[in-house]
Amino acid sequence: MTPPQTQHRKGGRTRRAVVSAVLAVSLSAGGAAAWALDRFVIPHAQITNVSEYEASQAGTTTTSDSSASAVVTDTSYTQGDTGVTISTVTTGSGDSTVTYYVADVVLSDATALKSAFAKDTYGENITETTSAIAQDHDAIFAINGDYYGFRDTGIVIRNGVVYRDEGARQGLAFYKDGTVKVYDETTTTADQLIADGAWNTLSFGPSLLNNGEIASGIEDVEVDTNFGNHSIQGEQPRTAVGVIDQNHLVFVVVDGRSPGYSAGVTMTGLAQIMKDLGAITAYNIDGGGSSTMYFNGSLVNNPLGENKERGTSDILYIAQ
Repeated sequence: MTPPQTQHRKGGRTRRAVVSAVLAVSLSAGGAAAWALDRFVIPHAQITNVSEYEASQAGTTTTSDSSASAVVTDTSYTQGDTGVTISTVTTGSGDSTVTYYVADVVLSDATALKSAFAKDTYGENITETTSAIAQDHDAIFAINGDYYGFRDTGIVIRNGVVYRDEGARQGLAFYKDGTVKVYDETTTTADQLIADGAWNTLSFGPSLLNNGEIASGIEDVEVDTNFGNHSIQGEQPRTAVGVIDQNHLVFVVVDGRSPGYSAGVTMTGLAQIMKDLGAITAYNIDGGGSSTMYFNGSLVNNPLGENKERGTSDILYIAQ
């Protein structure tokens, strides 16, 4: 069995190291090892053909201005009132160089920002690259999601459909009216979020900005309590979502672990980037080798300086 090609650093360990540790334990521990393999390595499909499943659910229809002609350049996309503009920013020098990519996104309708699962399947340990998922869904723009499939907790609502209701941490909810809010998963339910108009949720974190100011304590947050997963400190590749105004979002992917090209940033450094871009609310999602931005058929960033994507569970995207 070949373990997933994963490298998400948490507490000095990568997700590949976590999987390797699971496999090592498996060779020596018996029953506990079988559980670990089943939980962290072996794919478990719960819903296949998610696209068909979502289409069958009431209230998941999206709105788009299909009558407007799309205009695409190397760094921008416009169709009706929806627009995406990509820019590249490089700061510092030498081994302190940081390179990151910004997508300024204006939506004609909040539901134009969609989510998709790897292999169009909901479950655990099911992965595919951001580019592959994006191409399968005819996306013009996409970023990696929250890697929901590596954990069994968190509220998962995608495209107006509830997939998981296990509140555990600080989440982010995108609503159909164009608002985006950080919320405490443990104080609500997926059904209540749907009743309030939630369209998509992310379960990772932490929140980076509160009312435009950098949140306190973000260098000490533990996102996961899974085997081998703890903190997400230090200079790392990262992905974040920011809110500038209603239906006006900014997505940032910071490359890292590549001295001379991009060292990565701390959580506070990521928060500062989002603040400088004018975000009022910002939220950290899965990083490391997962941090990827896709636009018009190509990978925008250079993950880990190797120009090679790692598989992930899910993406956020805008369809052409």
